[in-house]
Amino acid sequence: QVQPVESGGRLVQAGGSLSLSCAASRGSFMNYATAWFLQAPGHHLDFVASVSWSGTITTYSDSVKGRFTISRNSANNMVDLQMNRLKPEDTAVYYCAADPSPVRGGIRSPSSWGYWGQGTQVTVYS
Repeated sequence: QVQPVESGGRLVQAGGSLSLSCAASRGSFMNYATAWFLQAPGHHLDFVASVSWSGTITTYSDSVKGRFTISRNSANNMVDLQMNRLKPEDTAVYYCAADPSPVRGGIRSPSSWGYWGQGTQVTVYS
């Protein structure tokens, strides 16, 4: 029912920062856990980060720990991904996902998430 819409992707120099946003253009994320996935060129979807419906539990992939931060706004209609110290290997299409109960299939699995945005392109150059 909820419709995630990503924005913020752009070309950025390695070492720089970028903030992606995922807006609930329809409904809200109040009752949903949310996550970010990425798809690098020629690869399948990989888990990036997630935040629980309560906003209190966050999970990150090892590759982004300490560099990326996922957060939700107080209105629960926006999920951001703050990306710092970007690397060329971060280049990918980033997708926002939401689901009322993703843990039933494992939060790192794309199949556990029912609602997806169309993605936003992030390109990191050196």
